Amino acid sequence: MSDEKTQGIGFFEKYLPVWVLLCMAAGILISKFLPVIPAFLEKLQYAQQNIPIAILIWIMIYPMMLKINFQSVKNVGKHPLGILISSGSSWAIKPFLMLGLATLFLKIVFSAFIPADLAQNFVTGAVLLGTAPCTAMVFVWSNLAKGDPAHTLVQVSVNDLLILVLFVPLVSFLLGVNNVQIPWNTLVFSVVLFVVVPLVGGAVTRVTMIKKMGETAFNEKFVSKFDNVTTLGLLLTLIIIFSFQGNILLEKPLYVLMIAVPLILQNLISSTFTYLLCKWTKQPHNIAAPASLIAASDFFELSVAVAISLFGPNSPVVLACTVGVLTEVPVMLMLVRIITKTKDWYYKGWHSKKPAVNN
Repeated sequence: MSDEKTQGIGFFEKYLPVWVLLCMAAGILISKFLPVIPAFLEKLQYAQQNIPIAILIWIMIYPMMLKINFQSVKNVGKHPLGILISSGSSWAIKPFLMLGLATLFLKIVFSAFIPADLAQNFVTGAVLLGTAPCTAMVFVWSNLAKGDPAHTLVQVSVNDLLILVLFVPLVSFLLGVNNVQIPWNTLVFSVVLFVVVPLVGGAVTRVTMIKKMGETAFNEKFVSKFDNVTTLGLLLTLIIIFSFQGNILLEKPLYVLMIAVPLILQNLISSTFTYLLCKWTKQPHNIAAPASLIAASDFFELSVAVAISLFGPNSPVVLACTVGVLTEVPVMLMLVRIITKTKDWYYKGWHSKKPAVNN
């Protein structure tokens, strides 16, 4: 993509797959030559939480929550059908699609290469990855695809609220279908720890700082200070995770590619379905763009946090979630390009006047 088309995505985010691969290599080297480090880090536990990873995950999620303006939810009525389509795709279709695709490929298609118990763990990780829509990078994807920024903010705010209500019962149900039973109190604790706490912290910081410096200065000066903090926290977390996963990655590196297949297909199918549904219902293109991108993307920070809380940092479940970090950026950039290039096709066949858009 040209520089013009990638404007709005930072250096770290643009090359995230490269950093993930480097973190994978660093983690594997640490596990092989400095095994005392992951052994020490694994002992730093409290209430089934790995303390270093918990801190890094807060560092990842807190800056995202600074961008969320829940007052924007009052604008949900401006494009209610667009919100309904995006929310329905994200919560009523995508999690079940992920379970189906992961089961098909990891338990059936690749059954000759992946042992049954390991495949079940990988499916569990895929389900955690697909059960919550992205909340942060969507702003970047929507901007690149010329999406309506106000609508994007409303949808992200709505999804953050829906996570509080739907994530626990949906994950519990889907994992139950996968024959994995998780106590609700463990799931609820993970959501409180990694969603509610940073969400409240971000909201309090937002209100306090806007009163002190104004909304424009807050968005342009204060929030921008955290631009690379999330990525740095993510990369450090990945080094630790891959140091725990070193043995399995050295023994079976192709597992990463096999896990990636259903994850990528889920992204593509979710985005295409939502995009076509928006076209069929005659939503403006700048509403269809963020709707389809939100439906495709995953809140991988939350999935990694919950997977670590439930199964431990050295679990194959966590490995499946981290593969989503590797595939997210290239897949989403491809979807942005497709959505942008098909704008004229999107409006073809409309019997009413092409709507004005504010890009």
